[in-house]
Amino acid sequence: MMHVSHCNVNEAEAAEAAEKMADLFGPAQVDHSVRQALQFCWMALPKDRRNAEELERQFRRIVDRALKDFSEDSQAFGRAV
Repeated sequence: MMHVSHCNVNEAEAAEAAEKMADLFGPAQVDHSVRQALQFCWMALPKDRRNAEELERQFRRIVDRALKDFSEDSQAFGRAV
């Protein structure tokens, strides 16, 4: 039998946790993640299409789709963005 415990976290604790996470995953971490994603995208391109223009086109397509999905998901699940 599985037991599930519920954590009672008040708004102040939740806000503090969010701030700590923002400090941990700040701009430097975002920059690193984006650069890593660019490298993965480059490696995924077929060799005959590995150039800066194609990398930018595909990366922007992926990011645009992710942002659109994020917005749609937020609306579908009743979360403010």
